[in-house]
Amino acid sequence: MSDTHLPKRARELPAPLLAEIPRADVVLHAGDWVDTATLDLLESRSRGLVAVYGNNDGPGLRARLPEVAYADLGGLRFGVVHETGAAQGRERRCADRYPDLDVLVFGHSHIPWDTTTETGLRLLNPGSPTDRRRQPYCTYMTAEVADGRLADVELHRLPRR
Repeated sequence: MSDTHLPKRARELPAPLLAEIPRADVVLHAGDWVDTATLDLLESRSRGLVAVYGNNDGPGLRARLPEVAYADLGGLRFGVVHETGAAQGRERRCADRYPDLDVLVFGHSHIPWDTTTETGLRLLNPGSPTDRRRQPYCTYMTAEVADGRLADVELHRLPRR
């Protein structure tokens, strides 16, 4: 997930997303939490958390989270970052900046994204579960790592509030 913006964009995380957290082996959050209470909640409910701060996150979150996080998950090298810049040229920029990754999860735009660069880097943006902006739905993503490859990447649409 990314761009939760609590409590500015919503009072709490949507119930369907909250229900998925304990089921996941690892939760990834690509920044713009806004409040530390959401970080505390995810730390307490998830088996594992890989997370970064975003441009809207203040000193409390920046003290607890890195700008870029890395994790080896199921034989794949994941990176998490908030911003990747403009959509135009994103694949090339990310492939150049993160040559050792298999998957990069990012946020900031609130626009779901799923592409693969020429070098094989998979770029995923789960959108936002609380602030759809110009998108038709609030969203989050799930994925499975099996046999050293990314499988079953799914964008989940959340019910309108």
